[in-house]
Amino acid sequence: MPDAFGHAIHSVTVGFGKPTVMLHCMLARHQAMLPLAKALGGQATLLDLPGHGRSADWDAKSDYHSLTVEAARQSCTGPTHIIGHSFGATAALRLAVESPALVSRLTLIEPVFFAAAKGTAEFTAHMKAFRPFIAAMLMGDEARAAEIFNAQWSDSDWTALSERQKDYLIRRIHLVVAGGAVIEEDADGITSEARLGALNIPVTLIRGGQTQPVIRAIHDALVARIPKATDHVVASAGHMIALTHVAQIVQIIRSADQETD
Repeated sequence: MPDAFGHAIHSVTVGFGKPTVMLHCMLARHQAMLPLAKALGGQATLLDLPGHGRSADWDAKSDYHSLTVEAARQSCTGPTHIIGHSFGATAALRLAVESPALVSRLTLIEPVFFAAAKGTAEFTAHMKAFRPFIAAMLMGDEARAAEIFNAQWSDSDWTALSERQKDYLIRRIHLVVAGGAVIEEDADGITSEARLGALNIPVTLIRGGQTQPVIRAIHDALVARIPKATDHVVASAGHMIALTHVAQIVQIIRSADQETD
């Protein structure tokens, strides 16, 4: 079990072969990536991000994004293909920038590194749309905040969720705020032209055609700054493409395999 700055991180390894590490989206758990791991084949280590699933709770002191990156770092035994979805994809990208020797390849599925899209109309619209969530959190109404977040970033209607599912989201909604500063402000310049331009590995970006417009702006920026990046769109998919369109993602990854062999 990896240990990230004193936080026990639960992980599961399935399959055999070339290693991959898979990082799920905010408010999920490692099982969200399991269908993709099984369909892709090979060996995959799937983490419960800090504060999620069976991993230890966040201590409310450590930088949450750094904690997530460290959990991924501890899961790499050598050059590794990192596959991340949404918030997990932002941690995967940062790991590659900061520790390039550990990452042989990236697959980033809808990475929510909003800072990359700064200066675009899509970024401005995203920040405006997120204000009700921030207001609910400031008022201490975590249930309302979870409902708002779910409406913006999930394919599931809030009313269709079980009480157990709602409780899981509500009890972890503070983690969205905890991880927000890095992906919105990027004080360390992870998404800068200089740092992304130094990446010398294949980077496969995958997004849904029905997702939030800011995701396209993020992808456009990353493709422009990363030398070996390619963008792929699954027209019928939304933000939860990693769960809903597994076969298409596997096809994209396998096609990228052939190009890099």
